[in-house]
Amino acid sequence: MILRDIIRLSFSSLVSQRLRSFLTILGIAVGIASVVLLTSIGEGVHRFTLAEFTQFGTNLIGINPGRTTTFGTSGAIINTIRPLSIADEEALKRIPGVLETVSVVQGNGPVEFFKNSRRTTILGVGPAVPKVWQMRVLKGRFLPVDDSSAPRSYVVLGSKVKEELFRENNPLGQVVRVAGERYRVIGVMESKGQMLGFDLDDAVYIPAQRAMSLFNQQSLMEIDLLYQTGLESKTIAERAKRILVSRHGTEDFTITTQEEMLKVLGSVLDILTAAVGGLGAISLLVGGVGIVTIMTIAVNERTPEIGLLRAIGADRRQILLLFIGEAVVLAAAGGLAGLVIGAGIAWLLGVFVPALPTHTPWLYALYAEILAVVIGLLAGVLPARTAAGLNPVDALRAE
Repeated sequence: MILRDIIRLSFSSLVSQRLRSFLTILGIAVGIASVVLLTSIGEGVHRFTLAEFTQFGTNLIGINPGRTTTFGTSGAIINTIRPLSIADEEALKRIPGVLETVSVVQGNGPVEFFKNSRRTTILGVGPAVPKVWQMRVLKGRFLPVDDSSAPRSYVVLGSKVKEELFRENNPLGQVVRVAGERYRVIGVMESKGQMLGFDLDDAVYIPAQRAMSLFNQQSLMEIDLLYQTGLESKTIAERAKRILVSRHGTEDFTITTQEEMLKVLGSVLDILTAAVGGLGAISLLVGGVGIVTIMTIAVNERTPEIGLLRAIGADRRQILLLFIGEAVVLAAAGGLAGLVIGAGIAWLLGVFVPALPTHTPWLYALYAEILAVVIGLLAGVLPARTAAGLNPVDALRAE
């Protein structure tokens, strides 16, 4: 019996048992569809989170007051942490390779214009925000370079705040109250959207020094450094560390490069994607058990046929290939159907539920199809060995 005959017999057997073949294919298809759908959701969340995280650019370094590690000494006993100041920011700005810096103070309070009022995020920042955070001014201008010790009472509105307070009216030049203090509106920011749940449009921007006074803060919450493309973040971070240690007398601050943050975030999201893919793989295992069951039943039903094939000269290897081939075909067909179903559902979710980002990683899909074929191969081995091991005379006697 030549290979062409083995293939023809395999397909004719599958076609003759349409319902059984369909149910087996369906079991594998559900497993593959689960893997593809879950990994699509996981990869979609992965890409969405990274895109949100990097919308400010990738050449950023954040510096915060305090250390992220402790040495076993209670802070109630001794506190050597010095606040981050505007003077620290000005010293960091002189680092070779640093393009701009932004000091950040954050709080919350009401913003009022006549009878309209909205409680929102108040960000005390420096004039370099548009360049460092990659934000654009829609109307007017951003905060100007001012005397850091006594900046003027200017405010820039986020797009949502402008819409709530002024509707279609022009806010430029108007006076609003920010947490009870009077500020003149000099600009409106272009819509930026959300970053990891924080609405950048629902915020107002005032000078950092005024925000520190407004919220009675002694320290900046953060200093962001924008450095030249091509430079290593570790080099800039080390230079910043030396400057701050010389000013503070000790390392009482935390420097975080965006590469470090993205690396940690990426590893967490990779684990998430792999975990949801593993959950879908459980369905594949169930499909594999179904193939073993179906092929075992097929061996028992086709014992006379096996005996006849052996009687006319088919050897054990050919019988083995016949049944393994059937199992692989069933698994591969189920895998292809599962790919189409899983990718289709993921696409529909992306269309009808935009809040749930999906992206089908075709590499994972290819792995899933290969896994389906392997499962079919392994699941068909035991029944195929059983069929190949039958005695021709005994098999014919079962007719």
